[in-house]
Amino acid sequence: MSEENLYRRLVDVEEIKQLKARYFRLLDTKDWDAWRGLFTADARIEAGGVAMALDEFVTVTRRWIEDASTVHTGGMPEIVITGPDTATGIWAMHDLLRFPEDGGEPRGMDGHGHYHEQYRRVDGRWHIEAMTLTRLRVDLLSGGVPDV
Repeated sequence: MSEENLYRRLVDVEEIKQLKARYFRLLDTKDWDAWRGLFTADARIEAGGVAMALDEFVTVTRRWIEDASTVHTGGMPEIVITGPDTATGIWAMHDLLRFPEDGGEPRGMDGHGHYHEQYRRVDGRWHIEAMTLTRLRVDLLSGGVPDV
């Protein structure tokens, strides 16, 4: 691999890491329009065994966690550049969600799993083209979680 190709590959990997960092920050700060902008227009998402198009995913996610305090983190990325404008990645993830209490038990969850993603560069910027969230463990608070 030439030095130029190696440099381009390293820059691409770093840009994808920055994309995922924005994903987590914008999700937790509830900046829905900017968060939606991280995806390609034709993005495909699967979470909890349910496949969704982008608009449905944003709507469902917003409805579910709008009033919750959330902390999402990801690490240990396995990013593979598969073409000049395509890549794949797997991220270990942790999410902590606390929902407003309704006078009863604390509601929320502490989850761990992986994001399996495909990326595509559009107009010079990397975007999430496909995403599947798999969970390895979910610990519910005593009040459980609200329905999606």
